[in-house]
Amino acid sequence: MEQYLALAIKATFSENIVLAYFLGMCSFLAISKKIETAMGLGLAVTFVLAITTPLNWAIYHFLLQPGALAWAGLPELDLSYLEFITFIAVIAALTQVVEMAIDKFSPPLYAALGIFLPLIAVNCAILGAALFIVEREYGPAESAVFGVSSGFGFFLAITTLAAIRKKLRYSNIPPALRGLGIAMLMTGLMAMVFMSFSGIQL
Repeated sequence: MEQYLALAIKATFSENIVLAYFLGMCSFLAISKKIETAMGLGLAVTFVLAITTPLNWAIYHFLLQPGALAWAGLPELDLSYLEFITFIAVIAALTQVVEMAIDKFSPPLYAALGIFLPLIAVNCAILGAALFIVEREYGPAESAVFGVSSGFGFFLAITTLAAIRKKLRYSNIPPALRGLGIAMLMTGLMAMVFMSFSGIQL
């Protein structure tokens, strides 16, 4: 149990998918201007990651990796070269489902997210999580924990930055730093704060 808790803390804080690896920065910086839209995108990314990460693990281990098709009488077949396109197809399908659900149940959020909602399909944070589980050789339970924790880490980071940027509107920021400049500085400071969790011993 402790290993899953340690993995969850690492994926959420010290190895945050956005603040440690800088994956998914385009939507992270663009949508973090308002707290409501930041929370909406964070929840959508968390949902997609929670489902696609273990699903992509299963597809890779039962269909793509070398020897995975031994059950079908093809033990020598290696389809691992298809992992990129397969992972992206799974993510795109799930993103479409999320997009339709948000359009159905929350039209204002759907309108606020705009083009960045379908762009979840090509969000490098979600693809990066799928590739991490293959590279790090996670098991099925570890993949599920990693997916949910990475999504929560994204949600936490984008919501925190949105709250900071809201406060910064009332601050006297030098003209040269206003907008994206101060947002990048805040992202760097947040990354340092999240990295402080790396010293936790379980």
